[in-house]
Amino acid sequence: MAPAARRVPSQAEVGEGVRPGDGSARGVRFMFGWSIVVFLVYLAGALHAAHAVFRVRTSQGAIAWAVSLLTFPWIALPLYWVFGRSRFEGYVQSRRAGNRRIGGEAGKAVAAMARRRTLPAQDPGRLCEAMESLTGLPCTAGNEAQLLIDGGDAFSVMLECVAKARRYVLMEFFVVEEGQLSAAFKEVLSAKAHEGVPVCFLYDEMGSWKLSRRYARELRNAGVQVASFRSARGGINPFQLNFRNHRKITVVDGHTAFVGGLNLADEYMGRGGPLGPWRDTHLRLSGPAVAAVQLAFLEDWHWAVGEAPGLHWAPSVPRVPGHRAQVVPTGPADEFETCRLFVLSAVCAARQRLWIASPYFVPGPAEIAALQLAVLRGVDVRIMLPDRADHLLVYLAGFSYYRDLLRAGVKLLRYERGFMHQKVMLVDEALATVGTANWDNRSFQLNFEITVLVWGEEFARQVHAMLAADFEFCRAARLEDFEERGLLFRFAVLVCRLLAPIL
Repeated sequence: MAPAARRVPSQAEVGEGVRPGDGSARGVRFMFGWSIVVFLVYLAGALHAAHAVFRVRTSQGAIAWAVSLLTFPWIALPLYWVFGRSRFEGYVQSRRAGNRRIGGEAGKAVAAMARRRTLPAQDPGRLCEAMESLTGLPCTAGNEAQLLIDGGDAFSVMLECVAKARRYVLMEFFVVEEGQLSAAFKEVLSAKAHEGVPVCFLYDEMGSWKLSRRYARELRNAGVQVASFRSARGGINPFQLNFRNHRKITVVDGHTAFVGGLNLADEYMGRGGPLGPWRDTHLRLSGPAVAAVQLAFLEDWHWAVGEAPGLHWAPSVPRVPGHRAQVVPTGPADEFETCRLFVLSAVCAARQRLWIASPYFVPGPAEIAALQLAVLRGVDVRIMLPDRADHLLVYLAGFSYYRDLLRAGVKLLRYERGFMHQKVMLVDEALATVGTANWDNRSFQLNFEITVLVWGEEFARQVHAMLAADFEFCRAARLEDFEERGLLFRFAVLVCRLLAPIL
């Protein structure tokens, strides 16, 4: 048979794109386009690395970001967009605008507090003066401080106080979760709003990610002013989720404030759960220092909604002789790292005793050195940590500090009766602090926090008794708890320590 004739493509088929070599041409175009994408990604990584060198606060952080952005830009770029910033742009301008909008009343409040200014008799490290310089808020006399231990008692006192409000209620929480507790507060806040009492309710949208729109809508329908903190608002980077409002504040009528570790969720009631009973501490404060707590709320509220509510600023003074108190609001909009400097000042001020309770413990080199020096000068340093993991990465990172602290003589105590969430310090015989700040970089540098310093031997004795009772449910940490564990555990601990800047 004769061989089949070779078929020649018709002109129509040629017009439809069936050409010899067409597949290789598409491949060339694809490779060219992909090369451009790769070039742009690495160029963006280099530009962001330069930005990190100029803008990241610490040299360690700048180096880590720069190396990551230059080497692995595909992974590092999105992480940098979310976690890279360490300053909260716009908040300072919002704060100033808020102070202008209320006609200088906040300035009058600070001036009124200043008239009650009294420095503590025992302050060897001049901690009080340092905090006044950092915050612009004075240490005042004539305050009443009540220690509230665990959620059952604390929330009962808070609900009773809110129910008696006549002028207004200000409430701010990091975590709000729907349940029996949040329902009880919704009921009392709605009732006050129906009575014509202004109510402002602020929550952090990241900490309260489980909160439904229905809960906020029902509050608004009752007349409550509700807002989220809006961490990414006003920034250059809309992906920025690094900053969180970790404060827990309640203010009633300008004369009573509540500050501490308790969030608005059922687990804080100490009823048990996956981690067991929740151990926490809150503080009820009355007197001139309440105006400073109220000012911190005002700045947060103005940032969130762009307006300042009308508030009562005349400081009230309890009839009985009270405590000296100092309010230290801290956050990423501060000119200096106020929270870190406060912690370092407190450690350096200690002469006999330094007892610390913190659920999250990821200190930096400066904090480790200060703790070591405290032990060397004879201070009884005890740090109480939870024995159960709430956030696994933070929990693991804490083991990496055993060698540095235990060998120096710091006593690390693991709380075993449920989950320990309180943020408390006891310094010597006359100073105790209760607040929202943990011993980690997130609180030191990235979160908005608030701490109340109470000067007075009576209150310090109450905190001493509370912490001593907590120690009864602790076991002493040993260096072997880390060094004798398996290789995989120790490797995970060291990897988690590398993540300390964002934990």
